[in-house]
Amino acid sequence: MKTNVQPIKIAILAMGGEGGGVLADWIVSLGEHNGYIAQTTSVPGVAQRTGATIYYVELFPEEEAKKNGKEPVLALMPMPGDVDVVLASELMEAGRAVQRGLVTPERTTLLASTHRVYSIAEKSAMGDGRVDNEALIRHATRASRRFIHFNMEQAAEETGSVISAVLFGALASAGVLPFTREQFEATIERGGVGVKPSLRAFGYAFDRVGKTQSDAAGQAAADGAQASAAPRPAMEPKDPVLKQLLARLEHEIPAAARDLALEGVRRTVDYQDAAYAGLYLDRLVRVRDAARQDDAVLLRETARYLALWMSYEDAIRVAELKTRDTRFQRVRGEVRAKEEQILAIQEFMHPRVEEISEILPVAAVGRWLMRPTWGNWLVRRFTRQGRVMRTSSLRGYLPLYLLSGFKRWRRNTLRYATEQQRIEEWLAHVIAFAPAHPALALEVVQCQRLVKGYGDTHVRGWKNFQTLMGAVANKRENLAPDTLRSLREAALADEHGRELNVALQRFALA
Repeated sequence: MKTNVQPIKIAILAMGGEGGGVLADWIVSLGEHNGYIAQTTSVPGVAQRTGATIYYVELFPEEEAKKNGKEPVLALMPMPGDVDVVLASELMEAGRAVQRGLVTPERTTLLASTHRVYSIAEKSAMGDGRVDNEALIRHATRASRRFIHFNMEQAAEETGSVISAVLFGALASAGVLPFTREQFEATIERGGVGVKPSLRAFGYAFDRVGKTQSDAAGQAAADGAQASAAPRPAMEPKDPVLKQLLARLEHEIPAAARDLALEGVRRTVDYQDAAYAGLYLDRLVRVRDAARQDDAVLLRETARYLALWMSYEDAIRVAELKTRDTRFQRVRGEVRAKEEQILAIQEFMHPRVEEISEILPVAAVGRWLMRPTWGNWLVRRFTRQGRVMRTSSLRGYLPLYLLSGFKRWRRNTLRYATEQQRIEEWLAHVIAFAPAHPALALEVVQCQRLVKGYGDTHVRGWKNFQTLMGAVANKRENLAPDTLRSLREAALADEHGRELNVALQRFALA
């Protein structure tokens, strides 16, 4: 006797450390203890955040199998258009499920967290490679029969649990599986590990999804705003020099640009010192004086990109950031290490001779080392291959800590002199165009997006930036703002400059 009863098909997309395997085991246990035959399989994702592990669970009624007299044959992998429930531990993974065809509007209930863990493609983009969260949510809503979403990572942190327990609670409240809340909770209790925090997270999610759809959507928007746009605390320094900086900010920077300028002051003080932040404000005031009074956008964008350039990444800055106590605390929190657990952090370091030369306390020595001398040959020989340093140990931490101390001599370095000269040349273009050609001045400001990172990344970006500034110097006010924008977008689209070369040919600027 054949049966028309189909198994319940559930796909789980989760990254490492988020408990995707535990969630799959819970669903299997839930089914097996409540009259269902269950099967689970998993396909590990690629490392470095290019894809999550896919866990697939099928549940088939045991009573129906007995009627048929045969064991059901359950599938090992989800098929496009043939999945009832998809659970995604992160918003991009929900997008990947939609892209794979696992989510369909006629059938699939999609449950996902709205927090983001940026993918390698997003992080490595020359420009802002982040995917629009709102667009992902709209697309997932259209693609699914029902889309349940909120910041589950935040819920897990608030309840002291992991995101898998939050997903399990959301799944229970969604009502797409034929089991009661008590049966879900009994499954967690049978696991015997982390029962109390898991039940707290489960209950939070269950109650959250149980609200009306409009209330849930409003709360999700509030969560997103709280997670991504939390206001920074006001600066209330005791140091008189810092107080003077803030007074200058209030009196010299228009209100429309003051928030970004404040962040620029924070960044430059943290990067070097208060005097360096004073130089930042001096430069910003020069642009203010040249710009039209109603041109708030130019001043805001200058405040943003000037701060980024003045806090360029050299080996000193990298060493300082890697040895900060807050970084060790953040990493410990990310991996959820307990206080009694030993955490080892390893860094891959591959400094080039150029990066060593540019941070030496005497610029003349750096210039000598850059030339093809015996010193250059010796340094290249010892830096030919990178090395792994365990910064969580004294042996690995101490060299980087000592290197971060070179910050006090940064003004004497070759890199400092080079970058300050480059900044002044860039600002000269901005100030020259600001009075009569503000749109072109704004495009010149935003060309700073090309100058970022260190090592080969910085070299490629700087080369493209020089190409654009060459076009600006040649054409001056005859260069259309739209043309410069197109050139910049081409440079950001391809780090090797091929797209930029095509664009230069197209505008007869090669």
